[in-house]
Amino acid sequence: MLTIGGLLFLFFCVFGSYLSSGGSMDPLTHSLPFELWAIGGSAVATFLMSNSMHDVKHTLGGFGKILKGSAYHKAEYVELLSLMYFLVRLASTKGNMALEPHIEKPSESSAFQKYPKVLGNHHACDLICDYLRMVGMNADDPNQIEDVMARELKKTLAEEQHPAHALQSVADALPALGIVAAVLGVIKTMSSIDQPPAVLGGMIGGALVGTFLGVLMAYGMVGPCAARLKSVVDEEAKFMEVIRAVLIAHLNGNAPQVSIEAGRKMVPNEFMPSFAELEEAVQSVQMN
Repeated sequence: MLTIGGLLFLFFCVFGSYLSSGGSMDPLTHSLPFELWAIGGSAVATFLMSNSMHDVKHTLGGFGKILKGSAYHKAEYVELLSLMYFLVRLASTKGNMALEPHIEKPSESSAFQKYPKVLGNHHACDLICDYLRMVGMNADDPNQIEDVMARELKKTLAEEQHPAHALQSVADALPALGIVAAVLGVIKTMSSIDQPPAVLGGMIGGALVGTFLGVLMAYGMVGPCAARLKSVVDEEAKFMEVIRAVLIAHLNGNAPQVSIEAGRKMVPNEFMPSFAELEEAVQSVQMN
């Protein structure tokens, strides 16, 4: 909602100041459909040319993140840390083989079923199960596991950031596409050079609408959306970093409580549960 509110305030400031200074909307309303067709259509075309179909769909899905923000809040982090506590505590007390019923079929696991938000997150669920499965196959070198996880998370983050980079590329192109539309308007004006000054003035004003739209869309709309999407993706990546922190702390021989505390420290400050809040959640896990 903050994104929509900011966009509306942008329009209010730009067009409100224009009208308040005595500007007329007639040149804008007359030229807007054609200039928007040229600039917006060209922007969409350049976006399609520079991305695969998978990337196009991925970027379209990213608009939901722009509007809604991060999918992970304090409740989701508490659920994740509670599940991780159960798993590392089970491995510490009963051995890694005790994890097999939970990590082979997490959808049927009583532990995962208690935390539906984690179970519904296929990437987080796969990350947990895959690396615990590797530990069960005696791949328990903390440095090796951390290196593999770091490379996988880096790869995933790069893929998730591609929509933001694609939108930023469109934002970078929009001012130039606005100039293209403006030049076409100038060409049209020059072909009517025999018209009276009043007519030529209106045509030149319409041509300048192209430059105006290109700059406004680049720096006032698409650019901020790209920056917002990138910040949301970066924030959501912390969810996976929590998993890595807990598993590596566990493999280094720390007690379950210490491993979970290592994960808590990776939670963004805005959503980080306090030590007491997490302790209360962990105590409920211990009673199950």
